[in-house]
Amino acid sequence: MLTTQQKVKILSDFRTHDKDTGSPEAQVALFTKEIESLTKHLKKHGKDNSSRLGLLKMVAKRKRLLDYLKREDPKRHASLVKKLGLK
Repeated sequence: MLTTQQKVKILSDFRTHDKDTGSPEAQVALFTKEIESLTKHLKKHGKDNSSRLGLLKMVAKRKRLLDYLKREDPKRHASLVKKLGLK
């Protein structure tokens, strides 16, 4: 789980305007960091199935957001994927 300070830092890097917390870019960035954290946790605790289920749900939600962004604005999608190092 990300701390408030980590979320603020991530949002400051990916927001589109000063009070932005809900843009697809911001949400995908938060999900990506949370996915990285959960993946690290699951490497240690392989039998933690509830965390695994949460991870799968987050991955699916991030994919839906990325698909939406690609459909609506391919340039923003490409820059976000490059910035986050996805694909």
